[in-house]
Amino acid sequence: MTEDPYKILGVAKTATQAEIKKAYRKLAKELHPDLNPDDAVKQERFKSVSHAYDLLGDPEKRRRFDAGEIDASDQERPERRYYHQYAGQNAGRRYDPGGGGFHFETGGMSDEDLSDIFSHIFGARGGRASPGGFGQEFHARGQDLRYHLEVEFLDAVRGTKRRVTMPDGNTFGLTIPAGLKDGQTLRLRGKGASGHGQGGPGDAYITVSVRPHRIFTRTGDDIEMELPITFDEAVLGAKVEVPTVSGPVSVTIPQGASTGRKLRLRGKGVSPPKGKAGDQIVTLKIVLPKKIDNQAEELARRWRETQRFDPRAELGRMT
Repeated sequence: MTEDPYKILGVAKTATQAEIKKAYRKLAKELHPDLNPDDAVKQERFKSVSHAYDLLGDPEKRRRFDAGEIDASDQERPERRYYHQYAGQNAGRRYDPGGGGFHFETGGMSDEDLSDIFSHIFGARGGRASPGGFGQEFHARGQDLRYHLEVEFLDAVRGTKRRVTMPDGNTFGLTIPAGLKDGQTLRLRGKGASGHGQGGPGDAYITVSVRPHRIFTRTGDDIEMELPITFDEAVLGAKVEVPTVSGPVSVTIPQGASTGRKLRLRGKGVSPPKGKAGDQIVTLKIVLPKKIDNQAEELARRWRETQRFDPRAELGRMT
């Protein structure tokens, strides 16, 4: 990738990490290969967008790119460095990254000196120069790759298996462990870029975003939800069916329940890999029908005439 990653994601260079993430998620939803199996143009754009986010979504990589230390393909920008320290006073012996490769004016420099230079150049990348001096094959571990994946709320809570399509078109099975948290990163050994020579492949790191659920929210290992109840259920009490992340359960609404009252369903929250499961917190909310019939209206009038209950009495004591 040689195009400016900021332009690919459509963000300014001053964008925050949150703005970069938001722009990526919007484009990824639009361009994902699973949604566009026959559109080669969108598939190529998806690859570019993923590479751009791999670079800018990582604060350290972004800093290095902005500083000119790496290019848009996440490759090092080698500086012109002189190695006369390896060859006495002969300052003409140098490593020149220009011209498409390594250029040495040997001038009597030994293979051992050249091997030391290769070790110096590539040591920081995890590679090594092969024994025997200059001219032997270079071995280096493949680059680690970073990706972003969105999963459904219940899949993250319960765990599941997914077929994942990577930006390069390859697909493989991915296990989503039960209790996965939003923003958590999964490591896939050996699924990164290929190595050089006898170097092994890098790893793939997949950062997961959990989509919001229309009913449930998560706080730690607890699940929270709001449960609508009718006026008569609040006054008289009732047994109602309540959804949980592990399936519906029967819950008793206590007599005289008010909006805002919380019921705790123990063990019905998230089951983490270690430790006990969280709870489900159910907040009651009295809901009236949109259209009030004559019978309900008459009941309310008689209630108003006979009851002296003031739900706002506590407010007066606070002023």
